[in-house]
This record gives sequence, structure tokens and C-alpha cells, in this order.
Amino acid sequence: MNAKTIGSGPRKRIALVAHDNKKKDLLEWARYNRDLLADHDLFATGTTGARLEETLQIPIVKLQSGPLGGDQQVGAKIAEGQIDFVIFFWDPLEAQPHDPDVKALLRIAVVWNVPVACNRASADFMISSPLMVSPYERSVPDYSNYRDRMKGKEE
Repeated sequence: MNAKTIGSGPRKRIALVAHDNKKKDLLEWARYNRDLLADHDLFATGTTGARLEETLQIPIVKLQSGPLGGDQQVGAKIAEGQIDFVIFFWDPLEAQPHDPDVKALLRIAVVWNVPVACNRASADFMISSPLMVSPYERSVPDYSNYRDRMKGKEE
């Protein structure tokens, strides 16, 4: 399969998501990294977005709550090339009623080669990378053959 690149500039588009038991951890992490995050475009689901905006005093694009479709909105933005990476503090010890949505979000991030940090340590590594403040081109598979596979059968 051929590949193409999708570029991001020095200003990244970051999705911030947290399960209920991890919201406090994400808020603490974001508060610690506030100055760095303020230089980027931030998207967040539901309550997480409102709490981040209140805590950080910077604008957050607020999507629906995860169980109401917010995880799927983040996934759609990834597929449309509107998210450069995801910080998702998820709770591995608590079953979530929207676990299929969470799995779909993580799957779509892998499909489009979007970096995902699922805990504080991986989030720290990602935002401390020199790539955080410089242009970056990520390689993604060219899915045109996959998209075109049914065209001949429809005629």
C-alpha cells in the first residue's frame, strides 16, 4: 500500500479526553503544562472540556460527552485530518458503558497514524518532544484502493 504524508505546523491540534476516574489526573497534568498547551488548539469531550477551560483559562473546543458521541466526534476529526494527536487518560480498571466508542476512537487513531498518549508518562514524553513545537509530517497509508474497491461492482 502506498503512503502519503499529512503535515502539521508548529501549532498542534490536540484532543484531550479523560474517563471520570482520570479527569483529576488530566486536569493536574494540563495545569502543569498550561503554558505549553496555550500555544496549541485544544479539543475536549464534554465535562472534561468545561473543566479544562475553567482550570486553564484558555479556550477549548468542547465536543459532546464521550457517551453522547464525543469520542466519535474526536474520531471523525482524526479521519478529516483535524487532530494531530490525542491525550486520552482512560481508566483500564473501570468498565465504561461506551467502551465500543473508546475502542473505535483508538482504532481510528491507529488507522490514521495519529499519536495517542493514554497516561501521564506517555503524555509527558509526547509534549516534551522537539516535534511538539516544529512542523511534522506523519506518514499515512493511501486508502484510495480501499475506497475504490467497490466502484466497479456498483456499475
